[in-house]
Amino acid sequence: MRLTRLCVFLPLLFLASTLTAEILPPPQQVAPHSYAWIGPYDPPAVENRGFRMNLGFVVGSEAVAVIDSGYSSEMAREMLSHIRDVTDLPVRHVINTNSQPHRILGNPVFRNQGAEIIAGREAIPRMLAEGAAMAATAERVLELPEESIHAPARPDIAVEETMELDLGGLSLEITPVGTTHTAGSLIVRVPADNVIYTGDVLYAGRLLAVLSESHVGDWIAAYERLRDYPKTTLFVPGHGEPGKLSEFEMPTYDYLVTLKQHMDNAVDTGTYMQDAIDSLDQSAWQHLENFDLLSGRNAHRTYLERESAAFE
Repeated sequence: MRLTRLCVFLPLLFLASTLTAEILPPPQQVAPHSYAWIGPYDPPAVENRGFRMNLGFVVGSEAVAVIDSGYSSEMAREMLSHIRDVTDLPVRHVINTNSQPHRILGNPVFRNQGAEIIAGREAIPRMLAEGAAMAATAERVLELPEESIHAPARPDIAVEETMELDLGGLSLEITPVGTTHTAGSLIVRVPADNVIYTGDVLYAGRLLAVLSESHVGDWIAAYERLRDYPKTTLFVPGHGEPGKLSEFEMPTYDYLVTLKQHMDNAVDTGTYMQDAIDSLDQSAWQHLENFDLLSGRNAHRTYLERESAAFE
C-alpha cells in the first residue's frame, strides 16, 4: 500500500515542482538601460516550458519597452515579474521583432497591462491568420490547458519605416529590415547604449533555421545593413550570446551566403534538387547546436527559394 501511494505521489510531486519552477533566469543587464534573457537552444518542450530564445526590455525614465513577448501567457507574466524587480515604471510598449510564436504569444498579457503592441507591417497578416493555431500548438507542446494561451490580436502600430519611441529621456529606433527569418522583421536600436536587438536576423551558437516564409537573399541584405552601425555596437541576437557583429559573421552571414551561392549555381546549371542538397558542404557549421535537425531542411528550402527567384 505504501509503495502504491509513493508511486502515485512522486509523479504528482514532479509535476508540481515543474509548474512552480521559474521559466526564465534573471535578465542580464547588457548596457545601462538594456536587459536581455538569453535562452538555450533546444526546441520548445515541457522541460524548458518554451524558453529557447532571447527576449529583452529597455528602461527609460518614464516607461519600459519590451522586445518580444515570449511563448506563453505564463512566460509573459514571469517577464513582467522580472521587470518589476528592476523598475516600477509602466510597460508601455511591446515590440514584436517578427511573427514567430515565441515572439508574439505573450502579447495579450502585456496588452492587459496597458502596453501598445508594435510589429512590422508585413508580419501582421501571418499573426492574424495563424495566431490562434500558434496558441493551440503551444498549449499542446507545453501540455497546458486549452485557452491558457490566447491568440494575439492585431498590433496597435504597423511599422513601415524607421520610427522612434521616447521612453523618457531615452529614445529607441525601430527599423524594418524586410523578410529575413520571417516577413516583417524589425531591429530595435538603443542609441544611448550602443545596443541593437536584432531578433532572428542574427544567430549564434545554433544553426539558423530557413523557413518556408524565409528569404535567404533578403536576409543577407538585412545583415549587410547592420554593417552601417558602429563597429562597437553590441548586438543582441534572436538566439545566442550578445556580441559584436563580427561574432555573427560565420554562423549567420557566411552560412546564408553559402546556401544562396550553392543553390543559385545548382539552379543555373539545372542540377536536380536532391543532388544539390547532397553536394552542399555544410561541415563548417556542424559544431552548431541543432545542425542535424536543420541543415537538410535549410538546404531544401533554399533550393526552392532560389528556383522560384530564377523564374521571377
